[in-house]
Amino acid sequence: MGILTILLLVPLTGAVLISLMPGRYHAQIRTIAILTSVVALAVAWSLFSSFDTGLTGMQFSEYVPWNPRLGTSYAVGIDGFSFPMVLLATLLCFVAIVASHNIKDSPKGYYLLMLVLESALLGVFMAQDWGLFYVFWELTLIPLFFLIDRWGGARRSTASLNFVLYTMGGSVFMLISLLVLFDTIPGHSFAMEAFNTGGKLLAENTQVWIFLGFLVGFGVKMPIFPMHGWLPLAHVEAPSPVSILLSGILLKMGAYGLIRVVEMLPGAALVLQSMLATLALISLIYGGLLAWRQTDLKAMIAYSSISHMGVVLLGIAALNSAGLTAALMQMVAHGLVAGALFLLIGLLYERTHERDVRYYSSLIRTTPRFAFFTILAFIGAVGMPGTAGFIAELHAIIGGFERWGWVVVLLSVGMLISAAYAIRTVGRLFTGPVRSEMKVVMDLQPAEMFLALVLTIGFLLPGIMPSLLLNLMSTSISQLSNLFFIAGSQGAL
Repeated sequence: MGILTILLLVPLTGAVLISLMPGRYHAQIRTIAILTSVVALAVAWSLFSSFDTGLTGMQFSEYVPWNPRLGTSYAVGIDGFSFPMVLLATLLCFVAIVASHNIKDSPKGYYLLMLVLESALLGVFMAQDWGLFYVFWELTLIPLFFLIDRWGGARRSTASLNFVLYTMGGSVFMLISLLVLFDTIPGHSFAMEAFNTGGKLLAENTQVWIFLGFLVGFGVKMPIFPMHGWLPLAHVEAPSPVSILLSGILLKMGAYGLIRVVEMLPGAALVLQSMLATLALISLIYGGLLAWRQTDLKAMIAYSSISHMGVVLLGIAALNSAGLTAALMQMVAHGLVAGALFLLIGLLYERTHERDVRYYSSLIRTTPRFAFFTILAFIGAVGMPGTAGFIAELHAIIGGFERWGWVVVLLSVGMLISAAYAIRTVGRLFTGPVRSEMKVVMDLQPAEMFLALVLTIGFLLPGIMPSLLLNLMSTSISQLSNLFFIAGSQGAL
């Protein structure tokens, strides 16, 4: 049994152990869930020392044929695109589980579903067979539906149903594209390597239609305009720890899948490059404007996610080294920043049962630790120098300018909008007259401060020492960008 299989089985083993526990043992169930997430985190991060940043192919690969007649197999592996997502997923799942201390209603079912969700998320990023990828992709729907519907807010049923319908609707288009590719590729195998080889040989028009199917499927999950309708309601109604995973890692599934499709169908990516960039810029500015209009703190962070994922899509659309670096760096940066914001706002809501930013004032006097970490999180969201978001947005500007010239100035407009609502929110929360309601708000406790510190270090460290993360992904990015450099050179000739 390989290390990646062990990593997949760790959360499932914890879920099985919890299922065998009597439901009344709340403390023991929570302890098992936390220990399981710690073990998964340790296993994933232990791969860091063995991961060879100079190799272009998959590492720690495992392959077991399932049904040779159908071309399906259990194939897992990681490279420079997937490994950062695996590290991010285990970290955010640990934070979300530890932050779930206020779940008192049926904690057995809650923690069991959280661990199943962690295993499904890891499977998406490690799968090297499109059939296996699709199974894990759909598996994430089941725990998320129940986590929102059972432990969410007042409109939880509507939110969970919208989430499932949007995602399943997009998955239909993705499945059709997969089946068409399977039918047209010699050998009829779902292996990603076979799809990558066969996809490049397809006619350009065929590639475009298949790519559009994938774009709908992955675009819903990212989400990109106009396929974002499920996101704000799901984020607002989901429990805050679940929102950490929704925004922090679930959206990255769509971006990760799109990168794999660009690698598989390069002809279509080149044809649709301008369309992807247009959608990215619309999402960036549209999401920022809607976030700026919100008074509900969770809704504001949700809409800001649309804007930040627009940067990811713009980086992918650039199809050059700087753009792809921006996309992957922004995926990591946004995951950590959004996780920190949902953690802190969720903790504030638990204390006050109020999400309207106009309710608050002068919290810096009564909750200085909360103010410190929240201000840092908003600085990270804006992409100020010294944060991972700055490295991502700088590469997005460079990659975008290299491809489209001064049109990329629209990216700066999105950044300014982000700065506007970040400054406004900080001002509302932490300045103004001291009201009696604010005097009784409790500051961050040691365990809560530890989680906030972990996420804060996460988005500050790559901003101060970007080589730590850039070296991890650079070889895979160079390999993919060279594919389009060669194609562009041949087109010019």
